[in-house]
Amino acid sequence: MRGAVFGSVQSPAVRRGVVAALATASLVLSAACSSGGAEGPSGTGAASRSSGSPSPSASADLPPAKGSAKVVSTLTEGLKSPWGLTALPGGDLLVASRDEGTIHRIDGESGKQTLLGSVPGVSPAGEGGLLGLAVPSTFAADGWVYAYFTTASDNRIVRMSYDENRPAGQQLGAPDTILRSIPKGNIHNGGRIAFGPDKMLYAGTGETGDTGLAQDKESLAGKILRMTPDGEPVHGNPEADSVVYSYGHRNVQGLAWDAQKRLWAAEFGQNTWDELNLIEPGGNYGWPEVEGKEGEDGFIDPVAQWKTSEASPSGIAYAQGSIWMAGLRGERLWRIPLSGDSGKEPLADPQSFLDEKHGRLRTVVGAGGDRLWLVTSNTDGRGEPTPGDDRILLVEVG
Repeated sequence: MRGAVFGSVQSPAVRRGVVAALATASLVLSAACSSGGAEGPSGTGAASRSSGSPSPSASADLPPAKGSAKVVSTLTEGLKSPWGLTALPGGDLLVASRDEGTIHRIDGESGKQTLLGSVPGVSPAGEGGLLGLAVPSTFAADGWVYAYFTTASDNRIVRMSYDENRPAGQQLGAPDTILRSIPKGNIHNGGRIAFGPDKMLYAGTGETGDTGLAQDKESLAGKILRMTPDGEPVHGNPEADSVVYSYGHRNVQGLAWDAQKRLWAAEFGQNTWDELNLIEPGGNYGWPEVEGKEGEDGFIDPVAQWKTSEASPSGIAYAQGSIWMAGLRGERLWRIPLSGDSGKEPLADPQSFLDEKHGRLRTVVGAGGDRLWLVTSNTDGRGEPTPGDDRILLVEVG
C-alpha cells in the first residue's frame, strides 16, 4: 500500500451565501489506491464520440496557463469516511459515508446535516462500501438517488426514491438494483458514477486486483460503463448488448465532462504513473500491459500523468476551462488546463494547489462558475484525522 504524508487542516469557518452559486451547479459528479494494491472516465452522441477538432467557439476561449485556487469557507465538518458527493437542485448536497453506509443531506447555506438513511446491503471492507452518488436531471420530478456500493458478493448500482417530507433517517425507499455483478475486491472497486450530458449514467470500475479482468471485454471490472437510467446498454455503445464503454483501466474513480462534452477520467496507477485520460468509445487504455505514456500500438496514452506519490487521484470536476483533480496520497488539488485542439496534450503543465494543507482529498464537484466543492478523506483508515475531519470545503478557482 502507498504511504501518506499528512498536513495541517485549516480551522473551519462555515459561511453563508453559496446557494445562489449552486443554483446552476452541475448534477454531474466529477469525479483509492496505488502501488501494491492500495487505494492509491464517453460521450454523448457524435459530438462526444470524437476527440477531433472542436468548434471555433470552443477553441477561442482558452484558460490561462497558470491558475489559482483558494479555500474560501468550510461548509460542514465531522463527516465519517465521506466518498460520494452530488448536488441537488436549489443548492444542497448529498454525501455518502463509505464505511457507515449512510447518506446525509447537507444544507448548502448553513452546512446542517440531515440523515436520509442507511442503504441496505452495503458491506464495507477494504476499499469497498457505499461509494459514488448521482442524481439525474429529472430529480425534481422523480426523486431518484443513484448509488454505487459493495455488497457481500459484488459491486452494484441501485436507485432509491427520496422523500424529504418523511422523518430524518427514513427518507430513502428500498433500493432498486439497475446493474449487478460488477466484480468486487478488497481493493480497486472503482465506484464513481455520474450522469453525462446525454442524460445517460456512467460508472468507473476497478479490476479488483485481478489485473486480467481489465482486458476482458466480457467482464465489468476495469472499465468505464455507459447505461440508460434503467441500467440497460445505450444505443451507440461499442457493443450493442453491453454497457462496457472503454476498457483496460486499473481503477477509475474520477469522471467529468468538459465544455465540448468530452469525457475525462482519472485513474490510479500502480508503482509509476497515475493518469488523466480522454475517453474514446471502445478505447483500450492499456492496463495491465502498459502504465502511463508508453506509445504502444493498440493502446490509448493518457493526456497527463503523475508520479503516484503526487496524486493517487479520485474525483475530478471541470471548471474555468480546466479539469480539477483531487489527490489522496498526493494531498493536493491538481489543475489541468485544457487545450482547444484534439485534447491530446494539456494547454500547459498541470499545477497543484492546497498541497498538504487539508490532508487527503477524495471528491471534487462543480459548485457553479468559479467554485468547487472539495471533500477531504482523512477518516477512511488511511489518513491521519485531526479535530473536525472530514470536511466539505468551498474552493474558488481561476
